[in-house]
Amino acid sequence: MEVVKTVVLLTLLTLLFVFIGGMVGGTQGMLIAFVMAGVMNFVSYFYSDTLVLRHYHAVEVSEQEAKGLYAIVKRLTQNANLPLPKVYIIPDQIPNAFATGRNPKNAAVAVTEGLLELLDENEVEAVLAHELSHVRHYDILVGTIAATIAGAIGVIANMMQFGAMFGGNDRNRMNPLIMIALAIILPFAAAIIQMAISRNREYMADEGAARLTRHPEWLQSALAKLSSYNAQGMVHEATPQSAHMFIINPFFGKNISFASLFSTHPSTEDRIARLEELKFEIQ
Repeated sequence: MEVVKTVVLLTLLTLLFVFIGGMVGGTQGMLIAFVMAGVMNFVSYFYSDTLVLRHYHAVEVSEQEAKGLYAIVKRLTQNANLPLPKVYIIPDQIPNAFATGRNPKNAAVAVTEGLLELLDENEVEAVLAHELSHVRHYDILVGTIAATIAGAIGVIANMMQFGAMFGGNDRNRMNPLIMIALAIILPFAAAIIQMAISRNREYMADEGAARLTRHPEWLQSALAKLSSYNAQGMVHEATPQSAHMFIINPFFGKNISFASLFSTHPSTEDRIARLEELKFEIQ
């Protein structure tokens, strides 16, 4: 099912690029857009994990270098019947974590130094269980495609503005006012795409972590601590395009505006409340 979703998303992205490229630049614009879409699809599917890990300066660690962390990951993957992912540590004092990879066989989990210093062993286990739940449900792949679409829509909005200013193809020329309006609307559409995909999957990963550890209170405690610290600082070089990957939105506490309506994460209070409901079911 997740493969089908991915194919549909990639197809829609390609068609959207080609359609807008044709409106802005005619046949030549369609060809350029088609090539751009193909490159973006290829890179997002095969190399997005490498790029995001490199962006955050994540360092892969061995079992000898991080025995305690590896012990937790091994225990969780055995219980979840998952392959052992690569383990990375991000040299950042703001506590946060994310998983990446297009499927369980090509997955990686990354935690910041700040997270390891802030949380106790049970809370670290709950966070890693959350990230492995994302891996188990192919959320990382779907989220990566959603981020690619969001970036593509941003490019399309710029194409619209360029076409409105310089006219584009005379034969297929769109009303400049309509193009300007779409240039304003499209970025909001990108935010809605990411929000719709990400929020529900965060709830699902929280539940998956609670069931995997059998201790919802561990994740409740971890989320409360992470939210508190991320309200005071932000992971270095965090970007809106990759914010959906983290267990806590790295912009938490920074986007108190209309934009907060389009957050990729549910509120911590709602997540903790849902975990509270699970306690009676799991224990």
